[in-house]
Amino acid sequence: MTEANRNTIEQKYAMLLAAICLLVGIVGGWFLHIPQSPTVPADKVAVASTQAASQAPSPARLKAMADAQAAPQLEQLKADPNNTALLTGIGNLYYDAQQYQSAIDYYQRTLKVKPADAAVRTDMATAYWYLGNADTALSEFDKALTYQPNNPNTLFNRGMVRWQGKMDSAGALADWQKLLATDPSYDAKDKVLQMMAEVKQHASVKPATPAR
Repeated sequence: MTEANRNTIEQKYAMLLAAICLLVGIVGGWFLHIPQSPTVPADKVAVASTQAASQAPSPARLKAMADAQAAPQLEQLKADPNNTALLTGIGNLYYDAQQYQSAIDYYQRTLKVKPADAAVRTDMATAYWYLGNADTALSEFDKALTYQPNNPNTLFNRGMVRWQGKMDSAGALADWQKLLATDPSYDAKDKVLQMMAEVKQHASVKPATPAR
């Protein structure tokens, strides 16, 4: 791929992300997704919002946008089917358009070539979570951590799935404590501390004793 073509792809990818953000607004969860394109800002943190959900475009509209944007990269992929930059970029387009199964398909192809890519595996695990598959998400987070045991975003997101998907407060706290211990300057540190406090507060609440 020439440098000019690469720059064009990255510019178009960034433009699509901007368009999706304007249309979708704020989507559910506090999970972190780190796009692999070097020109796209990292650490997009999402917050649930009823108002944003009511203003969001339909899944069909988002898929059409992602399909159109991915078309040039898919064409290039025909000549270079194991190009991990292309595969990951396409996966990211579909992830950000909330087409999680399509994103997973391309992330899986990336991981066949680069199984130790913890960032891609973490994004794939988070996509599984959004599809309602907490067990597979946790399995993929675990695999990512075998390659990068202290990957902060993997620890962040595994803690979220342990907490929200498995009601495993102790496991979530362990992940976040390790995150802060190994990366004390983590960008989302304030949010991690907030969630830890919330988990501890919930764990300390005792069920009411039935009146006799």
